[in-house]
Amino acid sequence: MGYEIDFIGVGTESKSGDAIAIRFGDLHGYRHDQTVVIIDGGFNDTGTELVKHVKNHYQTDIIDVLINTHPDQDHINGLIEVMQELTINELWMHMPWNHNNGLAEKFKDGRITDNSISDQLKNNLEKAYELYQLAINQGVTVVEPFTGVMDNSNCVKVLGPRIDYYEDLIPEFDGMPATKSTATESNSLFGLMLDAVKRCFAIWGDDKINNDGVTSAKNSSSVITQIIVDGKRMIFTGDAGIDALSYAADQVDQCFDPAQLTFFQVPHHGSRRNIGPDVLDRFIGGPVSEGETRSITAIASTAKKGEPKHPRKSVLNAFTHRGVKVLATRGSGIRHHSGAPAREGWGSLDAEPYHYEYEEEA
Repeated sequence: MGYEIDFIGVGTESKSGDAIAIRFGDLHGYRHDQTVVIIDGGFNDTGTELVKHVKNHYQTDIIDVLINTHPDQDHINGLIEVMQELTINELWMHMPWNHNNGLAEKFKDGRITDNSISDQLKNNLEKAYELYQLAINQGVTVVEPFTGVMDNSNCVKVLGPRIDYYEDLIPEFDGMPATKSTATESNSLFGLMLDAVKRCFAIWGDDKINNDGVTSAKNSSSVITQIIVDGKRMIFTGDAGIDALSYAADQVDQCFDPAQLTFFQVPHHGSRRNIGPDVLDRFIGGPVSEGETRSITAIASTAKKGEPKHPRKSVLNAFTHRGVKVLATRGSGIRHHSGAPAREGWGSLDAEPYHYEYEEEA
């Protein structure tokens, strides 16, 4: 048994995104001995690259499980091309427009109805609804990926979100009317970009991230996926935030399989709002002595010109001083694998160095 995880390069400029192709099983054998999974599809042009990658390197046009973590454009747009060009056995995606029962009462405007909210979600999340309709028209099985959902191989499992948490997030999605609980300032301060850049200095083992980071509701709704192959655990996080990751860590703690963590996707392209020291300690362990390593690889999917925002050097450092080999795509492809055939042109990469001094947006 082996696996290969391919991060397709997304973002030739400053906008990062996710597009991940995964294959596991007997990778030296036949297609029926393997499972192929795609998690997210990046932007429109990324879908074309994903299709080529699967056909050229996996020698198949069949995807066992296609997963959309959440409906942001940098994760879902490319999946339209994937759906059109490849055969999909199952699509795992959330359908927020079906979670509208009793939703109208959460909004200030008394004219809003459950049905009108459902329609608004379809309009706001146009690409998600288009992907869903494509799947239905093609007879593809659509599964909502909430905690506990597994694939036919029993190797792929959803750690989060749980359904009640997800439904609580829907009223706060971008473009939704004001809720009764929305503060006067609303979300206007969230995502406020500051142009100021400051010089930072790091000391080994001293985290420059905290446990108080907050991300958007759509990011928080991201599917968190676990794949276990031959005693090795791999975790894919999308753009999930600290609360969602903490719940996923609970699921890992309750897992009967003693598989060891070997791979962890750095959430939200290395944003500092999405990861904190406590949740990192739960998944990976605490900081180690300088030079000490763990057999864990972490990858952040980032744009070529995404820095200093994506990835944050403070986030990369937090993984590094926990002994993790951390890498950033910076618009190029990265392959992580075990028990897989050699692939020409895809060599080993050096780990991100520890950044003792770096620039960061204030």
